[in-house]
Amino acid sequence: MILKENSFVGQLLVATPHMTDKRFSKSVIYICAHDKYGAMGIVVNKPLENVEFNEVLDQLGIDNTTENNPISVYLGGPVEPNRGFVLHTSDYMHESTLIINNIFAVTSSLDIMKDICKGRGPKHSILAIGYAGWGNGQLDQEILTNGWLIAPADTNLVFETKNNMKWDLSAQNIGINIEKLSGDLGQA
Repeated sequence: MILKENSFVGQLLVATPHMTDKRFSKSVIYICAHDKYGAMGIVVNKPLENVEFNEVLDQLGIDNTTENNPISVYLGGPVEPNRGFVLHTSDYMHESTLIINNIFAVTSSLDIMKDICKGRGPKHSILAIGYAGWGNGQLDQEILTNGWLIAPADTNLVFETKNNMKWDLSAQNIGINIEKLSGDLGQA
C-alpha cells in the first residue's frame, strides 16, 4: 500500500523502540526519495567509529587543502556499503546534485568532496557510506505497522545536534517521549 507518492521526502524517519530490524535500532533517517518505486534515505545519527574524513580522502586520492574538516562520516545504511553520499544544505549545486527541497540536497559525486576540501562546499554536510532503501510499498508498510515515526527535518537537528540526542529530539519535535512509547500503537 502506498500512502501518498513523495509524502515523506524531506522528512525524518524515527525508529520506534519496537523496530524489528536491529540495523535500524534508534535510527534517524533523512528521506531523500519516496515514490511508487520505493524509498531512499540516509541515517543521520550513526557515525562510523574510527573513520575520519581525512582517511576517506586519502583512500580516494583527494588532497585536502583546508585546515579543518567540517564533515563527519556516517553509516548511511546497509545498501551499497561501498558508495558514498553527501547529504548537505542546498547552497551547493553540482550536475549530480539531487535537490530535495529548498533546504536539503544530496550529491554522490567526488567533486563535492574536492570542493569541501577547497572551502567551496556547502555550509553543512555529512558523508554517508551506504544508504537505507525500501522497495515499492515496503516503507509504507513499516510505518503502518508502527516501525517508524515521521518527524520534520531541519538543519540544526540533522547537522548540528549531537548524534546521541537526535533520536530523542526528533520524537520530541512531534510531541512524543520515545522512551515511553507503547508497543500497542493503533491505526486510525
